[in-house]
Amino acid sequence: MTAADHPPAHPYIPNSALATRAEMLAAVGAADVEELYRDIPSHLRLGRPLDLPAALPSELALRRHVGGLLDKNLSCEDALSFLGGGCWQHYVPALCDEIVNRGEFLTAYGGLWYSDHGKNQAYFEFQSLLAELLDMDAVGLTTYDWSAATSTALLMASRLTDRGRVLVPRNLNPEKRAQLHNFARSAVEIVEVAMEPGSGLLHLADLESKLTPNTAAIYFENPSFLGVLETQGAEIADLAHERGALCVVGVDPISLGVLAPPSHYGADIVSGEVQPLGVHMQHGGGLGGFVATRHDPKWLAEIPSLLTSIMRTEDGSGLGYGWANWVETSWVKREESRDFTGTTTGLWTIAAAVYLSLMGPKGMREVGETIAAKAAYAARRLDEIEGVRAPALAAPAFKEFLVDFGSTGKTVAEINAALLERGIFGGKDLSVDFPELGQSALFCVTEVHTQDDLDTLARTVAEVTA
Repeated sequence: MTAADHPPAHPYIPNSALATRAEMLAAVGAADVEELYRDIPSHLRLGRPLDLPAALPSELALRRHVGGLLDKNLSCEDALSFLGGGCWQHYVPALCDEIVNRGEFLTAYGGLWYSDHGKNQAYFEFQSLLAELLDMDAVGLTTYDWSAATSTALLMASRLTDRGRVLVPRNLNPEKRAQLHNFARSAVEIVEVAMEPGSGLLHLADLESKLTPNTAAIYFENPSFLGVLETQGAEIADLAHERGALCVVGVDPISLGVLAPPSHYGADIVSGEVQPLGVHMQHGGGLGGFVATRHDPKWLAEIPSLLTSIMRTEDGSGLGYGWANWVETSWVKREESRDFTGTTTGLWTIAAAVYLSLMGPKGMREVGETIAAKAAYAARRLDEIEGVRAPALAAPAFKEFLVDFGSTGKTVAEINAALLERGIFGGKDLSVDFPELGQSALFCVTEVHTQDDLDTLARTVAEVTA
């Protein structure tokens, strides 16, 4: 056998050397690789090698290739961005990155208290800090994202009430609605409640007409997907409770330095997204949902995710942190669980704990006030432009607001394309998902934007709509 019969192993493909593959086949008693795939019908197999480019020969070549691909992207660091709609550009303190990148957090996956030193305490601090911000008793560890948390919250409500119908608002993120439909449709009937056309608020008359003895919960968000503050929260909660249903509220936690938490206007279960709390926007990641509820054994038993608790050590020398309510979680029940949350986003749990610790009550109030003031200024500047109406909905808003371009004679797509040519990501185009709003876009303004940024936005929008 010559050296040609043993080509060198590929540096990025494990066990690619022929000798190693032969050894592995012998260990499982197979004559060749084809034998491993014999149960797959031939019509489902490609029958030829994949049409792939030649392998990259070195790490240097790989870095250059990937760098070239990444250079095609335009990030929010390279352009001025006013996109939101579920993932927002907030400032992430350097300490958040420093802590979550520590080896004991970054590389440890899901061990126990004897192996993940410090992780369970960090989880406990997250639960405690967020519970204080929400003014709720118990908070589970983070789920995949806000959509997953909302699905879990509504399924919890269905099990707690033994009812099979949930009401959700028309002004819900379309992606969240789709995920809710996929996640919960086998267990509950999902019914949409209209929004008031001029304000974006929940339509109370339509809500009342759809409340039935089988309604498990009413769900709404504050702020809503359209940025609107639901000023009817107490009335909605009262309507739910009068009919024996629960009130489930979704919330952006960075608003709670200036807004009352949902528990103060009747929420029984709260869901939300931790990404604004010290987590970078990422390509499909950087999200983590949470579910909060009351401290009641019956209610806690319906949270499928992990809960971390604190107790004294057996010798009384200190405190220990570990999983609580363990037998009720989906991690233990597995296929017998009535709900499942999948892998928790533990690093973002820790990042959020660091962020809340750094900010404190005063910091959360300051960032909330800053966002509210800057968003109001941006809306006022845009509203001065001929043909542009901002905010396009009458209800008060936080961080995000609707801009109506209908009178400019141009579509949102045309305006956004022109803005992008000038280095600006415009607002999220809502003309397809919310056709009743016409040529409208959802603009997001946070603490990262300066007055010069907002003036540049207004000046450029005036230029491209003229």
